Amino acid sequence: MARGDKMRVDYDDYLRDDNLHINWYPGHMKKTRDLVRENLKLVDVVVELLDARIPFSSKNPDIDKLAGNKPRVVILNKSDLADRAKLDKWIKYYKDQGIKAIPIDTMKGMGLNKLIDECRNVTKDKMDALKEKGRKERPIRIMIVGVPNVGKSSIINKLTGRKSAVTGDRPGVTKGKQWVRLKGNLELLDTPGILWPKFEDQEIALNLAFCRAIKDEILDVDTLALRLIAKLMEIEPEKLKTRYKLENLGESDIETMDMIGYKRGFVTGKKELDYTRIATTVLNEFRDGKIGKISLEVPDDIKN
Repeated sequence: MARGDKMRVDYDDYLRDDNLHINWYPGHMKKTRDLVRENLKLVDVVVELLDARIPFSSKNPDIDKLAGNKPRVVILNKSDLADRAKLDKWIKYYKDQGIKAIPIDTMKGMGLNKLIDECRNVTKDKMDALKEKGRKERPIRIMIVGVPNVGKSSIINKLTGRKSAVTGDRPGVTKGKQWVRLKGNLELLDTPGILWPKFEDQEIALNLAFCRAIKDEILDVDTLALRLIAKLMEIEPEKLKTRYKLENLGESDIETMDMIGYKRGFVTGKKELDYTRIATTVLNEFRDGKIGKISLEVPDDIKN
């Protein structure tokens, strides 16, 4: 059986059996949730870090319960990779809930000063009350939480102006708890990213996987890229055509995947398409913003 035929058979099996069902919850994730709960009383404000391309999918529903009535600021990180019009809809969505959502681009350092200002703003009443009681001024204590690989370590490094936290382009690089002193008399309690115990909505799980919040090593990368191509064919067909110099898209995602492979010359010595190379290329180029500024969801997509 030719490799291309095998890919199509595998894809048909996937459609029937949902072979890409994602259900990932390592033990250290539970420990981190417990860590957040235990240390929440030590902080003045919770900074919730989301991926600007998938603000809903990258939101951990546990954080609402854990944070309770604590003042909260939302960061929409990797905003440079998101569609600006859709990003503005998310900013308005949070504003309507009384929460300030701040777009941040850590590569250029944009939005970081706004984050510091907002942390001061939401804790002003508490800090003023402490002064009135004659208490000595102390740093505003911040906890930053979010799912893995959304950029917490990079943001911390930018805020401190030095390499104070380990960073890496894979989930779960930050392993422990550490207090980090920031400019402007702020202190930040960093915690590793956390995910919920199971993915009840596989579309959310796929969005996280597309944006590398779930390790590629535990996934079928060929099928993951196929699903991403299907998503882009639906929401950003022109950007997909432009990036891969296609006059038209295929009638199906696998046909479009074939067209990308032939256009890029990803053909083996046996004249068969190298699907893993196609898959890796499409996933990486999406994640690096080379296909374009793309947001995978808008507030209207939230299922009530």
